[in-house]
Amino acid sequence: MAVKIRLQRGGAKHKPMYRMVVAESGSPRDGRFVEIIGNYDPSNKIEGKQLSVNLDRAAYWYGVGAQPSDTARTLINRAKRAEAAKASV
Repeated sequence: MAVKIRLQRGGAKHKPMYRMVVAESGSPRDGRFVEIIGNYDPSNKIEGKQLSVNLDRAAYWYGVGAQPSDTARTLINRAKRAEAAKASV
């Protein structure tokens, strides 16, 4: 079965927090997963605390054929840009 990188919702009602997980495509959204590779807290407005992604593991899963969801792809690209900005400073 295909492997996907997607978000798993957690948190309270009206206060979502998400884990970025690697899961088989047939698993439910909040069901079984293979690995947690990051966190996303949209309500945290402190720069650098809203998103954390293990880019090495994301690159590994891309390499073995995992397909990210649209939102996961956007967040991974945002994390890459933030990492590049830290490296250039």
